[in-house]
Amino acid sequence: MDHKLFGIEGLIEFQPRIFRDDRGYFMETFSMKWFEPLGLKPNFVQDNQSMSKKGVLRGLHFQKPPHAQAKLVRVSTGKALDVAVDLRQNSPTYGQHVACILDSEKHNVFYIPEGFAHGFVALEDDTTFLYKCTDFYAPETEGGILWNDPALGIDWGIAEPLVSPKDEVLPTLEHFSSPF
Repeated sequence: MDHKLFGIEGLIEFQPRIFRDDRGYFMETFSMKWFEPLGLKPNFVQDNQSMSKKGVLRGLHFQKPPHAQAKLVRVSTGKALDVAVDLRQNSPTYGQHVACILDSEKHNVFYIPEGFAHGFVALEDDTTFLYKCTDFYAPETEGGILWNDPALGIDWGIAEPLVSPKDEVLPTLEHFSSPF
């Protein structure tokens, strides 16, 4: 397993080893051994799955403390542009983001720690998005940042994404008070 660190502390892309033969392939989609050399011990308690058609954008979401979540995300079918925005008040990269292409053919996995808003756009039809979370869903702690906030400068790579009405009215970073 290889991993890639980004310019924002805490974000990690993992590339699992894939064992292929004439029957197909085998791979580990998660192992705590990936995190140990990095000094991390996330405790994942819930798995979620969504399926989206091409152009669906979901995000940018997070949960506030005491139910903040770290996430481990991947796609099992299709391809998605995955984005994490740093919302940690005292971080030197506050308000900055990282984008990572998740690809079912590449089988890569992206780790997003607590303190980040998260979203993705499906780049192919029938993109199945899987994510592990370190806390349970707690709707009373839901929060978000507007996906197309000019201050974030996120290039989603798609002209007119399909966004939920709820995600269209999230605050901009300027009108946001970070709980992290």
